Amino acid sequence: MTTSPRQARRSALPLPLADQRVFSFRFTPSPRGARLARRLASCQMDAWGWRYGTPVNDSVELIVAELANNAVTHGRVPGRDARLRLARFAVTGRIRVEVSDARGERHPVSAPGGPSDDEGGRGLVLVAALAEEWGVAPRPGAPGKTVWAVVTAPGTP
Repeated sequence: MTTSPRQARRSALPLPLADQRVFSFRFTPSPRGARLARRLASCQMDAWGWRYGTPVNDSVELIVAELANNAVTHGRVPGRDARLRLARFAVTGRIRVEVSDARGERHPVSAPGGPSDDEGGRGLVLVAALAEEWGVAPRPGAPGKTVWAVVTAPGTP
């Protein structure tokens, strides 16, 4: 019996597992890929013990949504995937969120506060408010950049 290409793709998705310390997922630089990255991040947080609707799960989900959206909007290079990586540090009670894209020359810029006619930059204000710290680094092992954020996870499960 053979599996259909659709079943093969579905089985290739990483499963959120409670015992894994790092969750990594490559996604297409498209709105659909960004939505999937956000959803899988929330599922992984739930598997780690931060249930849906808790402040930590919601914070990570919002940060991933913003960073993944920026990656597909501003970091897209045809034929190159983006990558989500979540790392859990149980000892320090922190979650590191990383979203990598293929455009290393385009770094995110946070918009100043207040009303503005500009469309971009406000999401990074949200990231800065939810994260303990955030920044940009060269993408390891590939051209591009990684935007990262660290979230404090009180009540580490």
